[in-house]
Amino acid sequence: TESKPRRRGGDLKARNTELGSAVTGSPLTALLPASTTGKKSIVLSSETRKELAKQAKVTKEERRAQIDERHKYLISRVADGIGLSEQQVKEAIISDDKFQLIEQFFAPSGLKKLLFFYQDVLQQKSNASLRSDGSTNSLLQKKLFITMGCTENFTGTCAFFLRTSDKVITASNVSQEVNFGIFDCTNGNILQGLEFFLSQIMIPALKSQQNWGAVKEGLKNSQIQDFLYSVDKFVGTLSSSRQNIEDKIQLTKVDIDIYVSSLQNPSDYITAG
Repeated sequence: TESKPRRRGGDLKARNTELGSAVTGSPLTALLPASTTGKKSIVLSSETRKELAKQAKVTKEERRAQIDERHKYLISRVADGIGLSEQQVKEAIISDDKFQLIEQFFAPSGLKKLLFFYQDVLQQKSNASLRSDGSTNSLLQKKLFITMGCTENFTGTCAFFLRTSDKVITASNVSQEVNFGIFDCTNGNILQGLEFFLSQIMIPALKSQQNWGAVKEGLKNSQIQDFLYSVDKFVGTLSSSRQNIEDKIQLTKVDIDIYVSSLQNPSDYITAG
């Protein structure tokens, strides 16, 4: 009689552990084969999947309720820069497991940068594609996601926000305190993207800037002129290096028969070497 409560408790604990591990990580992680995750594959029950979907829906609604004018400003900039609708960007943000980075970016003395990558990502086709062994069918699809830029390979477009002070970011100052930019490295061509960003965006902006803070006379100042010269020189070096890499080294096939046909004995080979 004593074993039944223990067995029921054990079953309940195992059930909670299964659900808890799936909730704290991505639900798809638990469905991936062992060769992908490095762990034993787990096929979740339909009841557990329904619970996960329910919790995911609650989380999204909670985040949707947090969206204010600051978030809307970011969403608008990203949508314009990448070419998506604001609704698409909003849905991507509230579904992202790094959503909390936005709040850390807004906080006083918070994160200095906030990055969004828009690029091909390997994604599961659908729940219907799940196989009996827990493996999945996947394909590359464009996805917008929040990132720190440290773990994912950058192969597409980056929309970035940079803070200019340690002030708390509010609805009234977000447009003044936050700078926005786009870094396009389509097909993973980072050097070309960097060259374009510097030569077509940053350098023209710097050369048209009149206010250089404590530095007097702006563009007439020798230090500012030296700085702009150095940036121009760097872009030139970057362009040259990129072209050299793209051209690579072309090896031409050479017919050596005419050179070796006259070699008759070992001493001839030694002399030729």
